[in-house]
Amino acid sequence: MKLDDIEAFVAVVHSQSLSQAAEVLALTQPAVTRRIQNFEEALGVELLDRNTKPLKTTPMGRAVYDQCRAIVREVDALRHLVTENAPLAGVLRMGVAQTVADVAMLKALHELRGAYPELRAQVSTGWGNPLLQKVEDGELDAAILLLPANRVLPEALSGKVLGELKLAVVARKGSLKKRAHTLAECQAYGWVLNPDGCGFRAGLQQTLAAQGHALKLNLETLGTELQLGLVADGVGLGLVPQPLLRASAHAAQLDVVSVSDFRPQIAVWIVRSRALGKFESALSVLAKSVEQCFKAAQLSRAA
Repeated sequence: MKLDDIEAFVAVVHSQSLSQAAEVLALTQPAVTRRIQNFEEALGVELLDRNTKPLKTTPMGRAVYDQCRAIVREVDALRHLVTENAPLAGVLRMGVAQTVADVAMLKALHELRGAYPELRAQVSTGWGNPLLQKVEDGELDAAILLLPANRVLPEALSGKVLGELKLAVVARKGSLKKRAHTLAECQAYGWVLNPDGCGFRAGLQQTLAAQGHALKLNLETLGTELQLGLVADGVGLGLVPQPLLRASAHAAQLDVVSVSDFRPQIAVWIVRSRALGKFESALSVLAKSVEQCFKAAQLSRAA
């Protein structure tokens, strides 16, 4: 089997399209098809289910893809090793939780461009678990996301906690008495939260369920600033990251609610493939910047 055939197979599975893989590899579509056929013949198995659209792997094809992805990464790392004086270039595919993007990614991407001007970052946002799955599947090189601090990662991935993100329960200014409230008492006001899939919302629901309560959802919408504006209008209570609350245009119209039986916080993780190859140094730049940003946010709160 040839490395060119392996790289063609990885490109087809990643893009789920022969034509897109051909574009990425700068080949014609028939040339890519031939390479896939050569690879299947060398292995003696069918790797792609050609009756599906978009293209999907057979069960054996998925297992072969996981191995091939690691091979391609290692070959990339080898190429980088012998050309280490050459500028780092290419596309770094990053997934980022929206909250992390709001708090820290502008500065992090600026520092990445300064360190590696010929490298292009391709950033997509989403919820933690789907982003984690995309890293595991090879659709992303790495992700910076929000997960419990004790989260156990899949074996193929490695990760590091960069910091913690503390959350605040907020209400329209003057709508609740200045005292500690229980989560059950907060239920009467209802909540303005992200759609289902948000880790903040999941943590709140789990705590309520443990107390025998169901979440009272008044309105769900994406975007912290919009949520804070709705809370300021009295639509319900919010659950938001403290750094974004302090920076909000609505901060003066809001009160932070002291909740005696709910201490919400979540860890900021960077998760990557163990076979990251040449992008290791670039990812270190991003990780350091995000870590410093969240440490600064904690120090600002303490001050």
